[in-house]
Amino acid sequence: MKINIVYKEENGWFVGHIQEYPDYESQGKTLEELKDNLVEIYNDIQNGLVPDAEPSRLLEVAI
Repeated sequence: MKINIVYKEENGWFVGHIQEYPDYESQGKTLEELKDNLVEIYNDIQNGLVPDAEPSRLLEVAI
């Protein structure tokens, strides 16, 4: 399985979220730490531990 992580660097930290769940942000001192944190959040969502989590949808528009 693959997930897309959207991130940026802020003041020495990597801050990001899973593209499908932008309301659940995390951070890490390294990209690996950020990835681990977001995978943990994703697993919690999939296991029903975050009952109000609703995935966002992506709309592709050709211009």
